[in-house]
Amino acid sequence: MKWIKVSSYEEMSKVACSIFVKQLQHKSNSVLGFATGGSPVGFYKEIVKSYQAGEISFDHVRSFNLDEYIGIPSNSPASYYSYMVENFFQHVNISKENYHLPDGNAIDLKEECVRYDKSIEESGGIDLQLLGIGVNGHIAFNEPGTSFASLTNIVNLTESTRIENARYFENIADVPTQAITMGIQSIMNTKKIVLTAFGDKKVAAIDQLYSGKITEDYPASQLLMHPNLTVIYGSEG
Repeated sequence: MKWIKVSSYEEMSKVACSIFVKQLQHKSNSVLGFATGGSPVGFYKEIVKSYQAGEISFDHVRSFNLDEYIGIPSNSPASYYSYMVENFFQHVNISKENYHLPDGNAIDLKEECVRYDKSIEESGGIDLQLLGIGVNGHIAFNEPGTSFASLTNIVNLTESTRIENARYFENIADVPTQAITMGIQSIMNTKKIVLTAFGDKKVAAIDQLYSGKITEDYPASQLLMHPNLTVIYGSEG
C-alpha cells in the first residue's frame, strides 16, 4: 500500500496519470477500470495529453467503467457513457467495441449485472482501476452498509448522492433513483487500484481510511485489504 500526498488537484491528476502511463508502457493490452464524476476530469485531460504526445496508445486496451445510471439513454449528456466519450474516448484511439459500461437500459437488469462481471472475468480481469471516494466513504455507488462480498448489482441511490449529482442534471427530479455498479468484491478483484481524493471535503474521508478501521459502514475501508493500493490525496489547506 502506498500513500502519496500532493499539494494541488493538478498534481494529483498528473501522478495518477503517470501510473496509468507506466502500466500501458509495460503492458500495451492492459484492461483498465475507469471512474466518472468531478475528481477524474483532470486525470482524463492528462492521459489524453500523454496519448497525443505519443507516449501511449489505446489501440489494444480494453476498459470497464464502475457504474451507470438506470433508466436514462446512453446518449443523454448526463449519462456516464456520454461523460466518458466527452472526456476521454473521443480523444484517444480506443475502439468502441473495447470500452464497456453497464447497460442501465437492459431489459433484464439482474442479468446485465451477471453479464458485466462475466465480461470482466473473460477479459482476464482489470489490471488497473481508477477510483474516487465519497465523503461518506462510498466507492463507485457502494454506499455505507454494502456487503464487502457484493458483485456488480443494482443499487438505490441515497438522497445525499442524488443531491450531490444533481449538478449534472437540469433539476434534482431528473436524477435517476437507481444505478448499476461494480460491487466491492468486483473492485477488490482488480489487480491494482489507484484511489484519488483532493479537497477539504475529502479530508475526513481520507482520515477515516488512514485510521485503518475496516467496517462495512465505511465501504472504502475494504481497500486496505487490497495487495496493491495507491492513495493519492491532498487538500487546499
